[in-house]
Amino acid sequence: MKKSVRLAAALKYEMDEGKAPMVVASGKGETAEKIIEMAEASGVPLHEDDALVEVLTSLEVGTEIPEELYQAVAQVLTFVWQLDKKYSKG
Repeated sequence: MKKSVRLAAALKYEMDEGKAPMVVASGKGETAEKIIEMAEASGVPLHEDDALVEVLTSLEVGTEIPEELYQAVAQVLTFVWQLDKKYSKG
C-alpha cells in the first residue's frame, strides 16, 4: 500500500484590506510537516480538508485564492473565528 504524502497550506486574510485570502505557505512531505509545526507552535488553528489543501498547494505562494474557492475558504475562516472567539474570552 502506498503511503500518502502529507500536504499543508497556510492562508492569510486581512479583512480591512478587502482582498481575497492569500496563500502564504504551501508544501508537501517534510515542508508540510514544518508548516504544521510552525502553525502549532504559534497557536494558529489547524483545519483539515483534503480536497481544499490539494487545490491550495497547487497555487503559488503569494497568490490570492481564486473565486471558486471563496465558499470553501470562508467556511475555514468561520471555523477559525469561532475558535478565536471561544478561546479569547478565556
